[in-house]
Amino acid sequence: MKHRKRKGIRFSAVYQAVLLLLMYVPIVVVIVYSFNVSKNTTVWGGWTLDWYQKMAKNRGLLEALKNSLILASLSSGAAGIIGTLGAVGMARIQWKSKGAIEYISTIPIMIPEIILGMVFMAFFAMLGLPFGMVTLVLGHTTFCVPYVFMMVKSSLVGIDRSLGEAAKDLGASERRAFFDITLPLIMPAVISGMLLAFAMSLDDVVISIFVTGARTNTLPIRIYTQLKSGVTPEINALCTIMLAVTFLLVVTSRLLGSRGRR
Repeated sequence: MKHRKRKGIRFSAVYQAVLLLLMYVPIVVVIVYSFNVSKNTTVWGGWTLDWYQKMAKNRGLLEALKNSLILASLSSGAAGIIGTLGAVGMARIQWKSKGAIEYISTIPIMIPEIILGMVFMAFFAMLGLPFGMVTLVLGHTTFCVPYVFMMVKSSLVGIDRSLGEAAKDLGASERRAFFDITLPLIMPAVISGMLLAFAMSLDDVVISIFVTGARTNTLPIRIYTQLKSGVTPEINALCTIMLAVTFLLVVTSRLLGSRGRR
């Protein structure tokens, strides 16, 4: 019995090690090769910071990054408002078609992105909208809403409805009860959903290609278009900086969370 248990522990340790290697080795390779002297990403030529300097002077790359950050911020913000209000509204109604409506609300994340992108392109062209940041925001908001909706919907299940009813009995309006009782309770879910939506919008390539304009370029599209000619270490340098910023944000949130618990 003990022998089988030891085998199980060893297998679990090996499995976790392989999983961690598959997850983090590519990230480590990107970070290391951002300091590579050689432009060839398959040949190591020594250490340098030149690619970080060139990245800082690459206006096209920085413009694409700025567009992606603006797009992700607007899309996740709009999705946060729409998804939160939708989840709260669905929690309060008792229609027979409630289940069908909730299912329809999550369809955008189940449809293949290439199909969704083609639909957006045809729809925006039919409306006569100029392709650019506006169509990007509309398209990204549409597929980001379900992430916030599902997060908030799950959070609302564990909230005691009597809290809101008690606030109304004490004279609070529907609006006051929402902002003073419901919203603070679901805020962690709202923030989680918005962060997930931000990440999905920042990472999207397929839908963005279909709905972007000639003058609007995002970072994923720029990297994708460079694949044919070869990705330079400037991209690795930018990825390293973004990873460092993400790591600092995660560590800071953890530290602030631990202090708040104390």
